[in-house]
Amino acid sequence: METREMICIMCPMGCNLKVTKDGNKIEVTGNNCMRGVNFAKEELTAPKRIVTTSVKTSKGVKACKTNGGVPKDKIFDVVKEIEKLHLKSVKFGDVIIKDVLGTGVDVVVTAND
Repeated sequence: METREMICIMCPMGCNLKVTKDGNKIEVTGNNCMRGVNFAKEELTAPKRIVTTSVKTSKGVKACKTNGGVPKDKIFDVVKEIEKLHLKSVKFGDVIIKDVLGTGVDVVVTAND
């Protein structure tokens, strides 16, 4: 049996979670909502993160991010894909890479030119 403590990052509450894994069974305590349970289980089995960076445009660099979590082991590969781009013009909400690296997650612009 393995026990870990972690802080949930799914909302501003920052619940202190205690996660116990016994074989395939995962028990989570300390959460104030189901998002904490889901976060803890995913963190133990297949951790993901939202990637926030910038993309080059003809008017400088603009902020962008993934619209969902990508597997932690693919973060640097996602950044490399974004670095390959040099866009003419972008606006808030534009999808600049659809389904980046087959993750099912899009990269979107979070600022206007």
